[in-house]
Amino acid sequence: MDFKKYVASVKDFPEPGIIFRDISPLMYNGAVYAQATDKIVNYARERGTEMIVGPEARGFIVGCPVAYKLGVGFAPARKKGKLPRDTISVTYDLEYGQASLYMQRDAVKPGQKVLVVDDLMATGGTLAATIKLVEELGGIVVGTAFLIELTDLHGRDKIKNYDMYTLMQY
Repeated sequence: MDFKKYVASVKDFPEPGIIFRDISPLMYNGAVYAQATDKIVNYARERGTEMIVGPEARGFIVGCPVAYKLGVGFAPARKKGKLPRDTISVTYDLEYGQASLYMQRDAVKPGQKVLVVDDLMATGGTLAATIKLVEELGGIVVGTAFLIELTDLHGRDKIKNYDMYTLMQY
């Protein structure tokens, strides 16, 4: 399946010079969305995944159906003020600014095999921050999975010691 047929490229969004890769058309097509999800599910099974973690917000869109199909839990990595109980946090750099992610302290169990899932791998900042949260909670990151990787931003450099699976590269 050529998943790229279902990704819209939007020039100059969110700012001039950026090409935004919009996965909405992929999600609009149930059969294509299911095939993309199934590919990540197969990768997750190979890695012995026991928990899916996805950063806000598109990590939820990709990660939740994967967790459901695997029959495992999903833990969100959220923005500030979105989680009601005791949390841990990490601040990191984005392509254009800074952000923080939070996870509840009981989201991942020590020794649990975790797959970090998101829609897009760019500079690796969000991924590295999510991995840091999982590991601080005692989880073992067995891999990472994305619909899209932007190879020219060299995000893999930030996570050299982690296996990464992507469906599409730009």
